[in-house]
Amino acid sequence: MGACMALCSIASCASCLCGSAPCLLCGCCPSTNNSTVTRLVFSFLLLLGTLVSVIMILPGMETQLRKIPGFCQGGTSIPGIENHVNCDVIVGYKSVYRMCFAMACFFFLFTAVMIRVRSSKDPRAAIQNGFWFFKILILVGIAVGAFFIPDGTFNDVWFYFGIVGSFLFILIQLILLIDFAHSWNELWVRNAEEGNSKCWFSGLLFFTILHYALAFAAIVLFYLYYTKPDNCAEHKFFISFNLILCVIVSVVSILPKVQEASPQSGLLQSSLITLYTMYVTWSAMTNNPNRECNPSLLSLVSNISTAPALPTSSPGMVQWWDAQGIVGLIIFLFCTFYASIRSSSNAQVNRLMQTEEGKGSEGGVEVGEDGLRRVVDNEEDSVTYSYSFFHFHLFLASLYIMMTLTNWYKPNTTTQAMQSTMPAVWVKICSSWLSLTLYLWTLVGPLIFPNRDFN
Repeated sequence: MGACMALCSIASCASCLCGSAPCLLCGCCPSTNNSTVTRLVFSFLLLLGTLVSVIMILPGMETQLRKIPGFCQGGTSIPGIENHVNCDVIVGYKSVYRMCFAMACFFFLFTAVMIRVRSSKDPRAAIQNGFWFFKILILVGIAVGAFFIPDGTFNDVWFYFGIVGSFLFILIQLILLIDFAHSWNELWVRNAEEGNSKCWFSGLLFFTILHYALAFAAIVLFYLYYTKPDNCAEHKFFISFNLILCVIVSVVSILPKVQEASPQSGLLQSSLITLYTMYVTWSAMTNNPNRECNPSLLSLVSNISTAPALPTSSPGMVQWWDAQGIVGLIIFLFCTFYASIRSSSNAQVNRLMQTEEGKGSEGGVEVGEDGLRRVVDNEEDSVTYSYSFFHFHLFLASLYIMMTLTNWYKPNTTTQAMQSTMPAVWVKICSSWLSLTLYLWTLVGPLIFPNRDFN
């Protein structure tokens, strides 16, 4: 009897894996719309691939694998059994490149397949919202195949793909942060108008001051540790120029004309964007191959003087887990989760993100004969987000994760080392400038084109 019940349970899970997204998560979030749950599941697949990449790049992982008898080439062997696995490929930066290559191919495939899906009545919508077992199978198959790609020029070529993709993803991160700040400000102002205004406005003021204080502290530390009186001219320019740009956007956000055209703008959004810009600036400076201008975090904490500058062409020591990489992963996790559940009323951000959160049929909850609540399809009339653009966002996120986990180092397969490069520095700095430009446009756009609907 127990065996029969177990078989029935397995069959039910199998049918769920081949069914829709709400079927997978109906017990966890029964009142969630179909569109939201689908995005959460795809984001979970991305996070799962990220977790696998993190495990593969952990220090000492290759040493532990070599202890497994009969597994790694050059490792512990079993008499009569030849070790066939090249553990140098399945761990370290090579494994991260291949795992992220698999995720990028997977999401790019869906980017192409889901172009111009208008409603859930489109046959392709069933693929988007269901058949999870087969989609997971495809992802695993691509990942396994990626580890058989010969080294050759793959690492170098994919490095430049990662540079470009990460540049675009940083812009998307800023768009999501702008949207989050607008929604945050709008919610707290509305709560303040409904009652207990002193408490809500005090909260807005506190977080605004906190963001600016952290950004100012970061600027002071940058000048102290990432510049030298007779060196590091690029860092001095990066810090000073980004500081000036942040002051400009902060002043513009509170101009009377801007406030009249965009009442939702304010210092809370500007403070958050300023703090994010300082993070991108810091992240860029940590990729400078000149070690005199880029001291290690260990030397800063222990107050040890920086070692003499290394030539820019010599390979550097690989430091997998540094502070800016960890902060980058935290911001990535937040933006990925927010992109999956966001429901924004900001028209400009919705246009940039290719979402139409105001559309779609109302999602309700039905109770089935078994007593379980079922999620009603809320996209029968029109989709609430662009399927294709959402997958393109995850495609870029896969490339960003690859670059973050490998510290934006350029692989050198001939010396088995990795190098910091100036292109990575300029990509991050240019993305910060373009990000501030986009934010400035959200402020002045309604003034320049008063006849257009920006609300």
